[in-house]
Amino acid sequence: MAGLEEYVPLAPICRPGGATGMFFPFGGKTEEDMSDGLRTAIYGISLAYIFVAVSIVADRFMGAIETITSRVAVKRSAEGKRRTGKIWNDTVANLTLMALGSSAPEIMLSVVETLLHGNYSGDLGPGTIVGSAAFNLFVIIAACIVAIPSTEIRSIDAELVFFVTGVFSVVAYAWLVVIVELNTPDVVDIWEAVVTLLMMPVLVGVSYLCDIGWFQKLWNRGASGEDQKGGANLNGVSVQVDGGTG
Repeated sequence: MAGLEEYVPLAPICRPGGATGMFFPFGGKTEEDMSDGLRTAIYGISLAYIFVAVSIVADRFMGAIETITSRVAVKRSAEGKRRTGKIWNDTVANLTLMALGSSAPEIMLSVVETLLHGNYSGDLGPGTIVGSAAFNLFVIIAACIVAIPSTEIRSIDAELVFFVTGVFSVVAYAWLVVIVELNTPDVVDIWEAVVTLLMMPVLVGVSYLCDIGWFQKLWNRGASGEDQKGGANLNGVSVQVDGGTG
């Protein structure tokens, strides 16, 4: 129709007439004119090289984090005795530094991709994070279970911490569904992002309290108070817990 421009889809990246990526094409028009087989070999070798580089940096980063979390300090008690203890709590270290070290590549990928697309999500970032979380939730847990010999038994020491992290994982998935599907479809508001970000310190705080037994002490204190109250009002008779009679 006259006066209307015909819509012409853009050519793929690294093809003649296509868009220019963040790094590719390196060689400009010369690279665009190469055969698909040659460019596939070049890009494959480059990708493998980048993977090795990322793994080396990630290993160094994880080694530094392990060094930080393994530091110990000597504390002196009121009686003058010295006791050696870790500076970092194991639960807090696993949920913060260890998680940051293992997830740093996908976090940076999502941040860079979002900034390059003008605050719009790209094709790799969200899928990478969700895929990594699903892999950790299903494959790694399954591998840990299968790796245990049939003649041996393993048990979870911090059951309450494990329960809290499991509940937060399920809540996080449900919260994402609310954000992108129910409340504001395909749009993330500022307050939604802030609430999502605040879930992390809440998770760390609750897990730390569970690890040091704060909730258990609170429960025991309440149960002890109820027992004392019930014993004092039992038909006006005083009851001694230590085996004596009142």
